[in-house]
Amino acid sequence: MLRHFKSVLTKLGLPATIRFHDLRHSCATFLIAQGVHPRVVMEILGHSQISITMNTYGHVMPETQQDAVQKLDALLRRQPDDPTASS
Repeated sequence: MLRHFKSVLTKLGLPATIRFHDLRHSCATFLIAQGVHPRVVMEILGHSQISITMNTYGHVMPETQQDAVQKLDALLRRQPDDPTASS
């Protein structure tokens, strides 16, 4: 399995220093960045506690932070008569 993985890295022009376990880390980070609920990510990874998942894999990507701020800004800028505002 490891030889095949290293062969794929070479074919893709990626560094041979990438470890197979790095795929797990990347997967968790990408799922969190895409807004997948942390509990779902926890279950995919097989962690027993959500704190393990978030402390290990919960790196906040700059795009995620920007998206959160934009959503908050949009919420705060809504006018009371805005039909899209929820009651």
